[in-house]
Amino acid sequence: MNAASDPLVLPHLEATEAAGAALAALDQPNIVFLEGDLGAGKTTWVRGLLHRLGHAGAVRSPTYTLVEPYRLADREVLHFDLYRLGDPEELEYLGVREAFGGEGLWLVEWPERGAGWLPAPDLVVRLAHRAAGEEGRELRLEGPFAEAYRQALRDQGVAS
Repeated sequence: MNAASDPLVLPHLEATEAAGAALAALDQPNIVFLEGDLGAGKTTWVRGLLHRLGHAGAVRSPTYTLVEPYRLADREVLHFDLYRLGDPEELEYLGVREAFGGEGLWLVEWPERGAGWLPAPDLVVRLAHRAAGEEGRELRLEGPFAEAYRQALRDQGVAS
């Protein structure tokens, strides 16, 4: 396994939130896929990023609404949760094709359910529970922004 695919350890919930916040230090990617089982920390990661970007309110998983928009000072962030998507074509009704482009940031949970309709990601964030008896989460990264983000996490002392 190479260094790019080695998992980073997020020892507790606060570290998962800090990992999301660390992405704000980069020239942000436009599309981030968030993968992981239920309860792996995807929405916690999003909360950390949105708070660092200036959103002061609550951040909830858009499990039932499929998308939650956040208007920030310099951009719009669309937080998708495609877990309940019945068919990828339903994204057409959400206006996904029209929404793509510009300066917006897309954070997409359960992207595999939108296969064929979503643009390619700039960064894939995979969160997983650690082995039985071990606390925290493992974080794996892929995509064009993976190395820069990995370095930002190390620079900020977020992951080991």
